[in-house]
Amino acid sequence: MLNQLRDLDLQLLRLFVSVVENGGFSAAQGELGVGQSTISTQMAKLETRLGFRLCERGKAGFRLTPKGEQVLQATRRLFEAIELFKGEAQGMADKLLGELRIGLSEALDRQVLERLGAAIGRFRQRNQAVQIELLSAMPAELERRLLQDQLHLAIGYFSGNQAALALQPLFREDQALYCGRAHRLFDARRIDAEALLEEDGVRHPYRFIQADEPWQAARSSARSEQVEGTLAFVLSGAHIGYLPRHIAAPWIERGQLRELQASELGFTVQFHLASHRGRQPGEAQLAFIEDLRASFADLGMVS
Repeated sequence: MLNQLRDLDLQLLRLFVSVVENGGFSAAQGELGVGQSTISTQMAKLETRLGFRLCERGKAGFRLTPKGEQVLQATRRLFEAIELFKGEAQGMADKLLGELRIGLSEALDRQVLERLGAAIGRFRQRNQAVQIELLSAMPAELERRLLQDQLHLAIGYFSGNQAALALQPLFREDQALYCGRAHRLFDARRIDAEALLEEDGVRHPYRFIQADEPWQAARSSARSEQVEGTLAFVLSGAHIGYLPRHIAAPWIERGQLRELQASELGFTVQFHLASHRGRQPGEAQLAFIEDLRASFADLGMVS
């Protein structure tokens, strides 16, 4: 009985179909390129594997048995299914599949979002059927999600203390110190270091870059984990604090913010593309990284 289908069985079934389509053993010799005795031997092997006769052959000519008729139909369906599988498998070999979960730092610059959009556009032009999810969160949360395999990639500024994370430089962001219109320093002609020592600054308990800030608040009654909160504190006129320059720009144009000692107190933050070192990246992830870096390189943003 045929309990398992082996390569040899497929070869025998192909011979069987050829014999039927040619109308007998003798007529099939030319197509198969083997002698009649070999064909007869192979057919006998197939019948042994199946456990019943497939055809009658003799002086009366070649004729399928009822079971042979059914095997012929089943064999043709089998070969059609094999061809369909081969076509689908070939398609999958050339196609990116699966999903990508990508984390983004908060309040990214317009240019950064444009480059991210361009990368997604590049990726969508590939032969792919990938579900992409974008999630915005604070850097510490992005790190946590990467470590817990909830994200494949993340774009942000990171502590650098997680050995499990691989970091690729992607772009830089300029930060500066600001005060609001109602603050006493807003209209000051000259602002020296001593004048800033007594100011109430906004603290950022989550920010990994705080140690890099040239101005450190000696006292603070304001805390914010997000850029929007820092901006609100600064606009109040009661506090000064660091903001990304692209966030502050429209408020400066409206006369609501002033940058304090731009040349001395401004600094630059390096943003990275982060992934988990211990996870083998899939084809879709590798392709998206390639498209992402190409998009940022167009603007010379990759260091």
